[in-house]
Amino acid sequence: MKHRERVETALNHEVPDRCPMQISFTPEFADRLRKEIGSELSNVHNPHGGGNTYELERYLHEDMLLTSVGWANNYYKTIKPGAEYIDNWGVGWKAIQYQTKFGQGVYTELMTHPLADCKDLKDLDDYQSPDPNEPEMYVDAQQTIANYKDQYWIVGVTVTTIWETAWALRGLEQLLMDLVINPELANKILDIPFKYHLTAAKKLVELGVDMIWIGDDVGSQQGMIMAPDMWRTFLKPRMLEFVATIKGINPNLKVAYHCDGNLYPIINDLIEVGIDVLNPIQPACMDPAELKREFGDRLCFWGTIDEQHTLPFGSPEDVKNEIKLRINTVGKDGGLILGPTHHVQLDTPMENFWAIIQTISDIPYPN
Repeated sequence: MKHRERVETALNHEVPDRCPMQISFTPEFADRLRKEIGSELSNVHNPHGGGNTYELERYLHEDMLLTSVGWANNYYKTIKPGAEYIDNWGVGWKAIQYQTKFGQGVYTELMTHPLADCKDLKDLDDYQSPDPNEPEMYVDAQQTIANYKDQYWIVGVTVTTIWETAWALRGLEQLLMDLVINPELANKILDIPFKYHLTAAKKLVELGVDMIWIGDDVGSQQGMIMAPDMWRTFLKPRMLEFVATIKGINPNLKVAYHCDGNLYPIINDLIEVGIDVLNPIQPACMDPAELKREFGDRLCFWGTIDEQHTLPFGSPEDVKNEIKLRINTVGKDGGLILGPTHHVQLDTPMENFWAIIQTISDIPYPN
């Protein structure tokens, strides 16, 4: 099967030749992987570069290629420890260094929020978000579709779609309080990223992506960070409009939704909204096999390989066993795209990483 055929088969709840996979990396792990692969990587042609890691993904025989537009592209604008920057939304960041036994890395963390001091609706009048119609933002998508769509499943990424970008603008605690004590202001702030990312997603669909990947982290390790009814009041109506709009452009479009943590209380709502694929399914937060039993006739699943415990702290055999378990449970009768539940981190041993690739590649799909 071609890579795109493999993904399409799985998303149609049918059995492909092997389980599709998608793996992304932190910048430090990507550099480490390039050094590990060495000269063989030069044989993988990457026509346009663009700061992506397509040469790694294609070398590893992954099945999906991601092209991203939106606020989330401001992560990792620098990996110089201690460096600070202001992104094009006015959000302030700082690169914070961490240490692993495999070397030093950096996470970029939010430091300042341009709408933190707003008291009422008038205070928002002077804020100007970026223009989602700027043509240069879609060059990567255009080139990716032109060069790779014949072989790969192309995903247009507009994650941090509403909530995460909104609280980056306002501050997490303040926006959570706004939902209760100043809902009119909260709604106006939520509309800023909603309208921006909807415009971007529409353009990506019109260009020809196969899937739009949206999402917001509204889950924590044990439950949601807001009451489910609060999510239904402020976020569900916007998501309904978002999904209906982009599927109106292409009824065959698939829509994936990302949320870290436990979002079990709203999974039925996500199905009502029109979500086709749930990502990343953290095993430490929700049981992937149970989700398959309850929702597998209405949802597909993307992720499920434990990035919190198995990949950094397990053995290659632990990785292999977890992948086998996912394929035989969540992947039964199709409906699964395997991948880690986050970017592969620098603390992951290379032997564990290669165990992912080898195990997925070697295991035929169960009939």
